[in-house]
Amino acid sequence: MGEAFVAGARAPVATVLARVSARHRRVVVLYDRLSSFAAPEAARIPNGEAFCLQCVASSYDAAWTDAGQQLLRARGLDAPHPVACMPREFVEYIVGTQEDGQSPAFAGVVANTCRAIESEFIDLVAGDPAYRGKRVFAVGPMNPLLDVTAPAAGQSARHECLDWLDKQPPASVLYFGTTSSLPAEQIAELAAALRDSKQRFVWVLRDADRGVVHEEEAAEESRHARFLSEFTEETRGIGLVITGWAPQLEILAHGATAAFMSHCGWNSTMESLSHGKPMLAWPMHSDQPLVAELVCKFLKAGILVRSWEQHGAVTPAEAICEVIEKVMARDEGLAVRDRAKELMESIRASLAEGGSSRKDLDDFVAYIAR
Repeated sequence: MGEAFVAGARAPVATVLARVSARHRRVVVLYDRLSSFAAPEAARIPNGEAFCLQCVASSYDAAWTDAGQQLLRARGLDAPHPVACMPREFVEYIVGTQEDGQSPAFAGVVANTCRAIESEFIDLVAGDPAYRGKRVFAVGPMNPLLDVTAPAAGQSARHECLDWLDKQPPASVLYFGTTSSLPAEQIAELAAALRDSKQRFVWVLRDADRGVVHEEEAAEESRHARFLSEFTEETRGIGLVITGWAPQLEILAHGATAAFMSHCGWNSTMESLSHGKPMLAWPMHSDQPLVAELVCKFLKAGILVRSWEQHGAVTPAEAICEVIEKVMARDEGLAVRDRAKELMESIRASLAEGGSSRKDLDDFVAYIAR
């Protein structure tokens, strides 16, 4: 699929760049790592240069080039190499894009991270031979920063979950948003943990993620619907299940939300930490195992639900409930909640006047507008 995308996208991108190049003094292309073919296309125009828009953690970027991951392990991160956490076909596609990324037009990286949480790893990336003579701008977080102290009531067209959160005590709700498909057995164990923990929760379990193709899957959908109906009744008053889209940023910014159970994709991690919410880490694949280690071991703003090495097994309700109890009701949880609030202040300061991300963004704009 990746190869088909690149084969079909090169010509249209080249056409657009040629048209823009004829009308402008300089053309700067921002491209995702998976679309590295845009860099050599930028090299084909006389006034083009390209920056990779890095939407993963700098620690994850460093993991690809850190031989034996010695530098990462020295900082307490012992997640498996990224190659071990992805399908072979995806790894082959990524490796196949590396030559494109070394195009003469490649001028550097614009990264969705900040020195408040990844200063050492940003320096590791900037010092890599592949980036010699290139520029690294850490301008994150790129997500909007909502006011966590402002009252949420009174907004128009609010999602119903925000009205529900308005009625809950401060810092009393666990939020769990998932975009990875969990097997039915795991969903049942998770539901039992949420029910037995007696903690308030918002659980996003998207029906849209469960496509029906065969009759057997339709029967499974029916069982899923019955399960949700029974679970909703069992947890009435203490929990809310959302089967469609949910406003994650608004949930994370809400004063009633205490913590975020997450698979630890980088965007969700930045959103959580920039709103002062600790994480219950449940990594599934790709960059998630390393990000989970970063949050829990290096930043000390989260607790692992289970390690990636156990991703093939069903995590029992008792183990999940134990972690929920730690974060929501014990001193260990108070420590990670306080740490998350500290990181929020540091992250937001990096975007303020004089902050490192603000400076890098200003420097990037000045560089491309020179």
